[in-house]
Order: sequence, then C-alpha cells, then structure tokens
Amino acid sequence: MCGIVGYIGSKEAYPILIKGLKRLEYRGYDSAGVAILNDSLNVYKKKGKVNDLIKSIGESNTQGKTGIGHTRWATHGIPDDNNAHPHMSGSERLVIIHNGIIENYSTIKIWLESQGHTFKSETDTEVLIHLIEEIQEEGGLLIEEAVRLALTKVVGAYAIAVIDRLDPNKIVAARKSSPLVVGIGEGEFFIASDATPIVEYTNQVVYLDDNEIAVVSIEEGLKVMNIKKEIQIPLIHEIDLKIEAIEKEGYDYFMHKEIYEQPTTIADCMRGRLNVQEGWVRLGGLSQYKNRISKANRIIIVACGTSWHSGLIAEYLIEDLARIPVEVEYASEFRYRNPIISENDVVIAISQSGETADTLAALELAKRMGALTFGICNVVGSSIARVTDAGSYIHAGPEIGVASTKAFTGQVTLLSLLALSLANEKGTISRSQYQEYITELGQIPAKVKAALSCNERVKEISTKIQNTTNALYLGRGYNFPVALEGALKLKEISYIHAEGYPAAEMKHGPIALIDENMPVFVIATNVSAHEKIVSNIQEVKARKGVVIAVVNEGDKILEKIADYIIEIPSTLEPFTPLLSVIPMQLLSYHIAVMRGCNVDQPRNLAKSVTVE
Repeated sequence: MCGIVGYIGSKEAYPILIKGLKRLEYRGYDSAGVAILNDSLNVYKKKGKVNDLIKSIGESNTQGKTGIGHTRWATHGIPDDNNAHPHMSGSERLVIIHNGIIENYSTIKIWLESQGHTFKSETDTEVLIHLIEEIQEEGGLLIEEAVRLALTKVVGAYAIAVIDRLDPNKIVAARKSSPLVVGIGEGEFFIASDATPIVEYTNQVVYLDDNEIAVVSIEEGLKVMNIKKEIQIPLIHEIDLKIEAIEKEGYDYFMHKEIYEQPTTIADCMRGRLNVQEGWVRLGGLSQYKNRISKANRIIIVACGTSWHSGLIAEYLIEDLARIPVEVEYASEFRYRNPIISENDVVIAISQSGETADTLAALELAKRMGALTFGICNVVGSSIARVTDAGSYIHAGPEIGVASTKAFTGQVTLLSLLALSLANEKGTISRSQYQEYITELGQIPAKVKAALSCNERVKEISTKIQNTTNALYLGRGYNFPVALEGALKLKEISYIHAEGYPAAEMKHGPIALIDENMPVFVIATNVSAHEKIVSNIQEVKARKGVVIAVVNEGDKILEKIADYIIEIPSTLEPFTPLLSVIPMQLLSYHIAVMRGCNVDQPRNLAKSVTVE
C-alpha cells in the first residue's frame, strides 16, 4: 500500500527514483510522483501508472542528485493529479511523501487555515507538510527539528520523507506503524518502503522503528533519533535479496512465476527444520517457548485475507494433531470486540509482509493483556518480526504479485511444522504417526511440482468458464479454507464474484443460485469424506450446475460425474491444502489473463495494507 523511494548522493536521482517506483508497483497504487532538488525544487506527479508519469514529464528538467518518489493508494481524496504525492508546503520550500493516515488532520487543517494556510488537495499529507512549515517558520528551526515537533502533534500512522529546498544536503525520514528502510551505499543513501527498490545498489540497510526519525546527508552521514530527541544507535542489517528474485525471468506475470516457484519455496521453508532421515521437526523460533505453547489454554490466530485462510488450516492442524483449542480471528475485528485474553493464551499473528496494520494492532492488544505472541511472516526485519516474543520466517522470498500464492503455501508449510512439533512435544500422536507425517511432508515439494503439471488442463477448462459472472467453491475439512482461498483468488484478479462454502452448507442457501450458468469448483481430495463429497456433487448436477472437481489421481468415481476433473497427487489429509490450492491458483490466473485483467496489480488492491 503506497510506496516510498528516496535518494541522496553523487548520482542523478531521477533514474534511481523511477526504477525504484517501478519496483514498488506491486504494492498497489493509483498515481505516482517525484520531487527532484537541484537549484530549484521540481515536482512532477500524475494519476495512473509510473509510465504515465514518465510520459507527462517528457523533456522537463529532471537533473538533481537528491530526490524522493511515491506511488499512492488513495485514502484521503480521489485518485487525481492534485492528490498525488509529493506535496509541497505553501511557500514551496518543503516537499513531502507519505504512507499512512493522519487521523487528526481535519482539526489541524482548520487551525492552519486560521493561520492563513491554503490547500490545493484533499489529502491529509498536504496538511502535514503545512504543519511542518508553520512550526519551522515560527521557530526558525532546522528541518529535522520541525519534522520532529510536528510529529508530536499528529495522531495516526506514517512513513514520510521530507526535503527542504533551503537545506538541500539532507533528507529527513520518519516512521510510525508504516515500514521504512534506510539503505547505506558508497557515499550515498537510499530511503524506501521495503528493500526491493534499493537492493540493486546496496545490501546494507537500517530498519527504522516506530517513532524514529532519520536524517541522511552526504556530509554528516546517517543520524537517527526518536521523537523525544534521544539519539539512537542504528543497527545495520545485511539483506539477503537477489535482484533476480524481483524480476519476471521470462514469465508474463510475477504471479505465474511465483506459482511455479512453490516447489522450491516450500522446500526452503522446511530446510533445516525437517529431517526425514533422522525423524525430527525443529523450529528455531519455537524452541524457547515450546513448553509454554504446548501447555497453552488456547491458541488465538489473528490474520487478514489469504493469511486468515492459512490460519483456518492451522486450526485444523493444531487441534487435530496437537489437541490444543484454536480460535481464528480477523485481525480487523479482533480488538474491537473486547476479546478475552489471558497470560495462558498464545496469539499467533500471520502476515506475508509483517506490516499489516490490523494484525499489528491485534498483537499490541494481546501483549498488553499478557499473552505470549508468535509471529509468522515473510519479510525479514518487518514490524511483526520485531514486536512478537518469538516467531519464524517462511523464507518464500519476495512476493511481488498482489494475489498471494507462494506466501500462502509457505505459511501452511510452517504451520504444519508447528503443529507436528507441538504434537510431538505433547505426545498426542504416536512415534510412528510422527514419522509418517514427517516422511510425507518431506515429499510435498516434489508433489507440488507434479501438481503443477495440471497447468494445461486448467488452461483448457478456463477457456470454457472465463465469461462467467459468479462461481461457487466447495470444500470439506482441511479443504474448506482452500475453497475460501480459491474464491478469493478469483475475485481478486479476475473480478468475478465468487464465494467459498463448506460443501455441506450448500443446501443451506447457496444451492438456490445453482443453474447451468454457475460453475461449481469442488475440492474432492478428502479421503475421509469422499462419499459425502460425491453426494454434494450429485446435488449440484441435479440442478444443472457445471462441476469442476479437483481430485486425487485415479479417482474413477468423480471422473464419471463431474463435468471436468483436475487430478493432483494424493497425500495425507492434513497436507492436502498444499496440493489442492495449486489448481485454484492456476485457474484464477488463467481466467484473469483471458479476461484481459492486470494480474499482478488488480484494481483497488494493495500488497501490504499498512493502514487500518
């Protein structure tokens, strides 16, 4: 959600900013802009894509070795040129880019208007830069001090970068509840929302913490202080991110590439954590608290979107194998219903980015109430990784496509390892069962690779149903959350209305929708409920519904009654989601491509939702 990039150094800033904005396109946005400082401060911004911005700039002056750039996802104010970032102060001395929301902007705006300020946009961001200007001019302050004092007066979330035309050799950046990274190069500095825009230039980064302000300049280097003006010692991290990981490498879309990366990313998630030969599962992030978690009264999982579906699968896994009660909550609702949490509870937060605002807010509540917190995320150094008591990374690598694929299977893989580890600790499964699960889990990467061979079959089926307006997804047990995930993927990238249901719930309402124009996707790989799934399909067929069934290889029964079948390898039931989700991902991808949709950047969506 929104993207920030900044540069100060000896190189021309504009090419670096534009390339950085292109790297940030995956976050989702509706406008883009840059500000370049030379003898003057030149601001260019445009509704639409980064390429639209480039065209609008044309032959205009882009020279300068200091600059900031932004991709905006609209919150305050419609997507248009005026509301696009960067925003200038009234005197046009200062310029700002901002991710987040200033909640009390309206009150501040009224006061600033009483002081003679006028505004050109509808945004909360323009209010913030006017506030900084007012404070700076009143006190004759350096820009970093004006920024610090202004931030003591605002309520909300922010990641900002500010340039002062009259103090040209520095950029001031700050964060609260929205990610911000400072990259350290040879005689140059970078600022970004995440590492993807700067990995080409440096692997040395500092992750700003909440309420921290960074000042970067060529003369004085990097200085970090908190909002109380206390100097902080920055901790420099070395990021392990290869440029190839954020390139398409021959694929038309990042999503397609990421679907095909899953045999590797699942294996990476298990590496060092699963040993089939020696028969053990070990999660380093779990070891210190394994006894406390295994004795928890209950586990509460908080997440949003696809991560919430991973949490639902974890509920089946942990209750089935480790016999610990589990509740799965939408993070966006959790803290608003006055939940009952005790020190005997464990709260697991799942987030690909590790920056999801609602999930972070739920964690803060859980910590205040004494629960142990455990984070599962993909991005090293993210906020969730820093605020939780313990946790584990899924090691899926950067996920650029907005619709999550490899992060989902990485989360489910890690949760499977977690459930097995807790089950072994508690003795709720026998040693022979434990070994059987370990052996089968070790075979999952190869089976996912085999499942991907259904691609051409899926593509063929997609041509038959690409023009549908509605779809129904059905699953039972472990595969009910996969039905939800399949429906979400179709909605996200093809804009077809779709709903996921437990198969047995179909006759409690959704069956009224079924006719010859309604495709019904049935995940039918559950051996324990096979006969019941067959009955559900017969009910659909009796009402002329079109059935697309995902089945285990060699299922002759469903081959006879479904309109289309997609075969995947069989596995133990707790691990079926890791295989059955593959056709769901491919179906949504191919249908979206056939409908001419922008697969990697679906409308209105952002990759990382860093505002509530």
